[in-house]
Amino acid sequence: MLFNSAIFALYFLSTLAVWWALRFLMIKNGQLSANNRNFSRLFAVIYLIIISCIFYCFWHPVYFLLLFWVAVFDFTVSRCLWGVRSLGIRRFLLFVSLANSLGILFFFKYGHFIAENWANIFGLVPASPDFWNQWLLPVGISFYTFQSISYVVDVYQKELEPESNFFSYLLFLCFFPQLVAGPIVTAKSFLPQIRRPLPFLRIPIFFATFLILLGLFKKMVLADHLAETSDFVFVRPADMATKGLWIGMFSYSLQIYCDFSGYTDIAQGAALLFGFRLPENFRMPYLSAGFSEFWTRWHISLSQWLKKYIYISLGGNRIGRVFTYRNLFLVMAIGGLWHGASWNFVIWGGCHGILLILERWVTIQFPYRLPSYLRPVRILGTFLFVSFLWIFFRSTDITSSLCYLQGLFIKKEGFSLPYTFEMNFLYCGFVILLGHIWASFYFKDNKQLLDGFRKWENSLGKVAIFGVLAAISLVLIILFSADSKPFVYFVF
Repeated sequence: MLFNSAIFALYFLSTLAVWWALRFLMIKNGQLSANNRNFSRLFAVIYLIIISCIFYCFWHPVYFLLLFWVAVFDFTVSRCLWGVRSLGIRRFLLFVSLANSLGILFFFKYGHFIAENWANIFGLVPASPDFWNQWLLPVGISFYTFQSISYVVDVYQKELEPESNFFSYLLFLCFFPQLVAGPIVTAKSFLPQIRRPLPFLRIPIFFATFLILLGLFKKMVLADHLAETSDFVFVRPADMATKGLWIGMFSYSLQIYCDFSGYTDIAQGAALLFGFRLPENFRMPYLSAGFSEFWTRWHISLSQWLKKYIYISLGGNRIGRVFTYRNLFLVMAIGGLWHGASWNFVIWGGCHGILLILERWVTIQFPYRLPSYLRPVRILGTFLFVSFLWIFFRSTDITSSLCYLQGLFIKKEGFSLPYTFEMNFLYCGFVILLGHIWASFYFKDNKQLLDGFRKWENSLGKVAIFGVLAAISLVLIILFSADSKPFVYFVF
């Protein structure tokens, strides 16, 4: 069930209507006993779990049992952790929890990759592809296992008390707007919201609607049109002319941003309408003037997760410059591998690690503040290097990646892009550039945007105008949309 499909729109609107009908029925909680109020909250949580389960089961019902097992296991372990004082037993319980979550993730996502490389190293006969083909990659497994791991680690470090209600914890892992492709939410930010969602009158309906429409526009109009161009090029890099390779590379850079940030916008808007806030995951990353800045703007929830649970755990920058560089490289390589079972992802992440190391080294060796007029040059350079590395992310294997890079710098003849694909790239690129420039002047983050929409909710006339504009925007998005394609991060 894709966010950009008619069946999801119908499912979302119907479940949202039932949700708010139930919430209005529970408004009289102030007149009920404490037991009845607790029952009402439990009933609301179970309802959200049921609709999240149905949403997930549209893909493959049996794999929801995997998510349920992770929830049961880590919920139980965290309760045991809180009641144990022995450091040895606490470490053992943490190890058992990590072994369970990572074992599931490694088997389903990396089993074939590990077995194949193991066989190549030791000259063994690899397992039959039929054995691995029977195991589908569970949608969203990378996201909900990371969320569960962060929860157990926080309880282990006594930064968080364990959740006493299993159904609340299960909802934390399976809440459907962010279940499939994030953003990665923390228990400290989400569990309190389950106990007390936003009341209806405090929900920024205009802002939530805007986010959903913006996400649909990014995905259906921009990303899917750009995908036609990048797909055409990346299927045949050896046969493409140099000009087409450059267009294809930049096209994919813009596509993956619009695709993933579009998903996040829809997820944030949908969650808000249910009364839940999800964290911001993108902050105009292609306006970054450096690689460390890029990773504070791109996939923010993953960057923060890697920093807290891996980089700092390895020692961060506290134990000397050499170890800091090692930690940067390892974290980015692990972050690359998180995206998929391929050496291409490891190379992509490792190269980002090397760029972060070089940037940090240069900053230490030459601690001079660069003039502001050089910022556009730094932004352009960062975007260029990031785009080069997306080639490893998008290509099927290392050979194709190297072939693509070679074609960029050695002028050659070959297939030319169809004119419509070139125009798609130019039009979409212009719209994205214009949107970034406009947003950078008026809105630094989502909070400023939210404050702007709040002013519209105080006038009946503005409500009517917004309704008409939203309806027109939706019609235009549908009219100008390309052929529907799955979200890029659904496979991660």
